[in-house]
Amino acid sequence: MSFEEHCKECQDKLGKNCEDVHRWLDEYAYSAKYGMRHRRVRHRQAGIDEAARLFGKDGAAAARLHIVAELKEEGWKEGDHFPVDERDYVRMGLW
Repeated sequence: MSFEEHCKECQDKLGKNCEDVHRWLDEYAYSAKYGMRHRRVRHRQAGIDEAARLFGKDGAAAARLHIVAELKEEGWKEGDHFPVDERDYVRMGLW
């Protein structure tokens, strides 16, 4: 999903676009070290927990929506194991 699509989904489901959360989740996307592999850094349960600390309850909800949407792009389905941390994310064969 694009940044705009993530923001729209949050606006529709949470009543606010949560731009700050989406920028934070994708902060490493433009780094030479990670690129698209940036998802391993924050796109997991530990990232949702950190989003809750940084942005509150709505931030955690926005992070989960964002992460689930992108996991689905990689073939993950509801009911599949949800990645806990970076090691788990990689072990699952994700980016």
